[in-house]
Amino acid sequence: MIKMEKNQEMGKDASSDFRHIVRIANTDLNGNKNIASGLRKIKGINFMFINAICVITGIDPCAPIGKLSDAELKKIDEIIRNPANFGIPAWMLNRRKDYETGLDLHIIGNDLKYIQDNDVKKMRMIKAYKGVRSAFGLTVRGQRTRSNFRKNKGNVVGVIRSKVGKAAAASSDKKKE
Repeated sequence: MIKMEKNQEMGKDASSDFRHIVRIANTDLNGNKNIASGLRKIKGINFMFINAICVITGIDPCAPIGKLSDAELKKIDEIIRNPANFGIPAWMLNRRKDYETGLDLHIIGNDLKYIQDNDVKKMRMIKAYKGVRSAFGLTVRGQRTRSNFRKNKGNVVGVIRSKVGKAAAASSDKKKE
């Protein structure tokens, strides 16, 4: 009896309704984490979107995910899949005015990476500025590349000290003679 109370104090629930792994939007989430930090593991969902979900469902964002009922989990999953149907504003969605459909969408999971790759391929194909820059591995959004982004330029270029430079110049002069 004492051990059970200690487990509950430490945040681990010994009851049978607690789930250690919860699946929402094709992503396995840790049941011990609270909703606000646990849902961030789903690709394409940020903290503002999580707050909107919690307001719509009426769930406390600090509650552990493992204690949510099946109905609450299903409601969260429906909101994530169709946020416009539940009153989430269009500015909060991550794909507004989709190129092909013209609709405001919110894309999550593996679909997000797939659609981003297709967008970059389309920009490369039509030779847009962003497509050309991404094809060469350069920055796309106007950042200066003089001092940063060495990973795109190659190895780090060091500064040769004057003594080392003079010694190298002297040894090259001897080789020429």
